[in-house]
Amino acid sequence: MDIELLRTYCLCKPKVTESFPFDESTLVFKVLGKMFALIPLDKWERGLASINLKCDPEYALQLRAEHESIVPGWHSNKKHWNTIQIHKADLKPQFIQQLIDHSYDMVIKGMTKKMRLELES
Repeated sequence: MDIELLRTYCLCKPKVTESFPFDESTLVFKVLGKMFALIPLDKWERGLASINLKCDPEYALQLRAEHESIVPGWHSNKKHWNTIQIHKADLKPQFIQQLIDHSYDMVIKGMTKKMRLELES
């Protein structure tokens, strides 16, 4: 899965924006101002493609146990974030999209009722 496919997939979700809030090499996707995906572009340039995604803590542990390419989130809360090492190529693109969906849904789940209503409009 390449960077443009990831970017397009993230941006097709409702109310998603992209920005570089931390530095010029970390692309961040937010839904109504809440982060759900981070892509370290400098790692992609070095052939170490990855994406950080929010995850339910129990599911995060399960994923890490089942997949060598899923590790605790780099520079993130390791309980709630996973780093998906895409360059290891043992995960299918559809599965990576499911993980992005899960991250997006986790962020929405934590929003206020008012924010969720805004998302629907």
